[in-house]
Amino acid sequence: MIKISDKIRKVLIVDDSELLHRMYDLIFFRCKNKGLRILHAYDGREALSKLSEHSDTDLIILDIHMPVMDGLQFLRHCSKEKIHQKIPVIITGTQGKEEDTMDGLKAGAKGYLVKPFETENFYKVINKVFYEEPAASQKTLEVSRM
Repeated sequence: MIKISDKIRKVLIVDDSELLHRMYDLIFFRCKNKGLRILHAYDGREALSKLSEHSDTDLIILDIHMPVMDGLQFLRHCSKEKIHQKIPVIITGTQGKEEDTMDGLKAGAKGYLVKPFETENFYKVINKVFYEEPAASQKTLEVSRM
């Protein structure tokens, strides 16, 4: 059994790909956290709406490149409006966009994964965000292939 932080009860997945939403459902299903609830949004604007309904969200997995409101716009909006600043965010993006990594971390993300990524690295990043010192988690960067 794969274990991630017991602190996670509700996760918001923000990505414009239905396939990736299904993948995240499978990844979290494998970790066997009892009572874990997964919420889905397909752009940053929808994510803001979901967060207003679910302020008890424990973790956000956020794609950088999406229509309507992308991940960086979402992070900047949350920071500017002081919305949900205590919810850790792990951003995801495609290889070759290292500037997105830095922009996302500067905008408040606690970790970053390059797609495609190994499931084990996904779990490692989540656990680093929840168990390491805040300064250390700001530097979390996992680069791998599926």
